[in-house]
Amino acid sequence: MAALLNIVGAGHVGRALGRLFYARGVWAVQDVLTRSHGSAQAAVDFIGAGHAVDAVQALRPAAVWMLAVSDDRIAGVARELAARDDWQGAVVFHCSGAKASSELAPLRAAGAFVASVHPVRSFADPQQVAAAFDGTFCGVEGDAEALAVLNPAFEAIGARVVAIDARAKTVYHAASVFASNYLTTVLDAALRAYQAAGIPAEVACELARPLATETLANVFRLGPETALSGPIARGDTATVARQQAAVNAWDPATGALYEALAAATWDLARRRDAQHDPQA
Repeated sequence: MAALLNIVGAGHVGRALGRLFYARGVWAVQDVLTRSHGSAQAAVDFIGAGHAVDAVQALRPAAVWMLAVSDDRIAGVARELAARDDWQGAVVFHCSGAKASSELAPLRAAGAFVASVHPVRSFADPQQVAAAFDGTFCGVEGDAEALAVLNPAFEAIGARVVAIDARAKTVYHAASVFASNYLTTVLDAALRAYQAAGIPAEVACELARPLATETLANVFRLGPETALSGPIARGDTATVARQQAAVNAWDPATGALYEALAAATWDLARRRDAQHDPQA
């Protein structure tokens, strides 16, 4: 018989993972608690199993607990849950990429084994995530006893588990922000700049698409140093200066972004040159 899983917080992440754990027979979903009974019931309906509850006091004992609440609520929820007296040997994990398993310290002190498991992907569409989770990387850290349970459980739903240093958890999460959120911001700047030059929005997308996709492919195939091209890679300081002035005049906020990215790109170019300099 599968061990019981309680879910506290069942937004996109909690729903998708809950459905996967249930569908793959990893755990039996027992109780689901969210901020409202309606959302808890909607989560149960999505998962296909479980019982919606209204309060922490209504949650029954379970072997495994998933806290899929927002980052800022993890510590508070952990303190509230720790008031219970049935934690000895239970496994509790949260799904934050920004917060370490130490946020669950009150539960560890109460006898639970704690960890964090962060799936590295977007959960904007939980149904699509649940349908295509195989191969998803998950950054894990925490108590060895908890990871001994969680690692095989996540592998059973198709995850590729990667151990991370809890002391560098915030930098780890920033890496995902750079690779996803800030990449979107940079592409937005490119599309707006094309349009500022009189190019229709739909054409701007077609101009940017091959540049972006080919550059990403080169970065992952060759590494960022070798993939770097353009005026900074050529050492064309005059072109960079003209672009900086033009972007500043067009949109000062985007000019500040260009300046920050140019400084980082000069550093990347210097690293590339050092790699190819036999005297370096």
